[in-house]
Amino acid sequence: MTALRDDTTRSATVPLFAEAAAFLRDFHTARPRAGDLDARMAKVRAEIAATGTYRHTPAELAFGARVALRESGWCPEGVPWRGILVRDLRQVRDATSVAEHCAQHLVMAAGDGAVRPMVTVFAPDTPWRAGPRIRNDQLVRYAGYRMADGFVGDRRYADFTTGVCRLGWRPPSTRGAFDQLPLVVETDHEGVQVHQLPRDAVLEVALTHPELAWFAELGLRWHAVPVISNMRLAIGGIEYPAAPYNGVYLCRAIGEDVLADDAAYGMAAAVAERLGLDTSSDRTLWRDRVAVELNRAVLHSFDAAGVTVEHSPDAYVPAVDSLGRPAFRRR
Repeated sequence: MTALRDDTTRSATVPLFAEAAAFLRDFHTARPRAGDLDARMAKVRAEIAATGTYRHTPAELAFGARVALRESGWCPEGVPWRGILVRDLRQVRDATSVAEHCAQHLVMAAGDGAVRPMVTVFAPDTPWRAGPRIRNDQLVRYAGYRMADGFVGDRRYADFTTGVCRLGWRPPSTRGAFDQLPLVVETDHEGVQVHQLPRDAVLEVALTHPELAWFAELGLRWHAVPVISNMRLAIGGIEYPAAPYNGVYLCRAIGEDVLADDAAYGMAAAVAERLGLDTSSDRTLWRDRVAVELNRAVLHSFDAAGVTVEHSPDAYVPAVDSLGRPAFRRR
């Protein structure tokens, strides 16, 4: 019986140590002053043998999270390595605390409008306990409502909105197109809970157009910081299931992919009508012209508000194949 248990432990920990070793080699190559690699390897091997897991040092965690964000495709080229802030909150497991720190992430990342790429890392999964999870795909999303006379809000989140209502969330009495959805946080000891973000934690930009005065009458706005929250951060075989991270918005990710898209806000037809475009056929390229004007409005409005936004995908570090490297991965 003892021999069988030892074999099982060994077969389960060899893959983890192999991943840990590969990561530690990369870390020590990049940080030659980090100390003796062999000594660190021996300590990690012993820790895995004793517990089935190991704990990253703060420097290792920061390095892994920065690599993951830099290679995610969301990070602007001009952001220096140390310009990516990593918040080490591995002690945080309770849903309320997770939600509070997510609100702080939004405030810190938005700053005075100069959006800063950032990663907040909560407790990892371990053999004896699961880390917390955030079920929202981004920290800030807007509700979608199916109404008797049409649709209000973001169509992509109609089902999610229904789900959080079943969990106890109550939308405003007057439902609007930009009602902020609550965070859905799941922990192994509390289950699933909903927490509303404070309004003052979310920086929003009202959208206007540089030439079209009537554009402001549409009442459009968008939040300043795209914090992705439903991906796991994998570093050296350790998985952090809640590690929200942000880069900087690309203007067309708001104007073209959300506001114009019929599957989201579906504003294309309304804008086309105000522009006097021929919408009888897609061959008139009216959708393309609307997309350009919506993108112009986003770029103009963010610039006027002093909030960071990029206008071209060329401004970003290209996404990298993450096989074997620290990365944000789908669950």
